[in-house]
Amino acid sequence: MTEELKTYLLKLMGTVEGLHAIAITDRDGVVIVKVTGQMAPDPALRPPFLSVFGVMAEQASKMGIGSNKRIINYYSTYQTVQVNHHPLLLHFIADKNANTGLILELENELADVLKEINKVVGMM
Repeated sequence: MTEELKTYLLKLMGTVEGLHAIAITDRDGVVIVKVTGQMAPDPALRPPFLSVFGVMAEQASKMGIGSNKRIINYYSTYQTVQVNHHPLLLHFIADKNANTGLILELENELADVLKEINKVVGMM
């Protein structure tokens, strides 16, 4: 299943110009599956970076305006789009000029995959 999932993620990654990586992690930043292109920035795919989103989402949810679902960060050359799909986190790393709306649409494309992974994670 892992290879099929990676193949599917690579296919999705190819649908958005400038998208360099997709990673699915647990709340602690432990990578469950990831796919990367040649241009993916290595620091953005390390567990310390990936785990920060879980903390940011929790803190943002404490502001009293509801739970935080997504965080989008723009850097000098890249953007990260991170989605809270409890208990999983979905990470997209792309060029700063990549179409953020198309990246966000990939969340819908991954809904069934995330449900299946949730089942497996829930059994552990």
